Amino acid sequence: MAVKKILMLVGDFVEDYEVMVPYQMLLMVGHTVHAVCPDKKAGDKVITAIHDFDGYQTYSEKPGHFFGLNQDFDKVRAADYDALVIPGGRAPEYIRLNPRVIEIVKEMAAAKKPIAAICHGPLILAAAGVTKGCTCMAYPAVGPDVEMTGGTYVAPNETFSNAVVDGNLVTAPAWPAHPEWMRKFLEVLGSTVKP
Repeated sequence: MAVKKILMLVGDFVEDYEVMVPYQMLLMVGHTVHAVCPDKKAGDKVITAIHDFDGYQTYSEKPGHFFGLNQDFDKVRAADYDALVIPGGRAPEYIRLNPRVIEIVKEMAAAKKPIAAICHGPLILAAAGVTKGCTCMAYPAVGPDVEMTGGTYVAPNETFSNAVVDGNLVTAPAWPAHPEWMRKFLEVLGSTVKP
């Protein structure tokens, strides 16, 4: 398996599981992952939020952990990376307002590099115009954003454990989908883990 260099875009109140679990899974199989946040440098941290499904009309939000960044955002060059991961949580709502975030996503999409986004992460894809003409999943509240930008939104199954692939794009609705989302992303990367 060829080692891939993967960029992960995060911000404060990124969803705890959706940043930590994929980060660790990708490292576990041997890839290099650079986690970056606008206006922060390697060694800085972001605070995470834990989103849970407690039976309310929407998810609940609880304080999470600190997640360490290992690369300077200002040094990111999309051409240096083989793939992109965009976790969900609150962060996508506001980091999509950063023009450089949108440029990075557009550059990686134009180069047909694998992109994995989960939960609210597709908000960034929509802001970058990446969802146009694509089929993707997201947290249900993000479905209208996908559709308004010319994409086709696929609703999650009852357990929120499914994921969908459309070319180089791998999307999922929430952290219960990690096994399928990461398996499909690894397949798109060409680095599947055999049972």
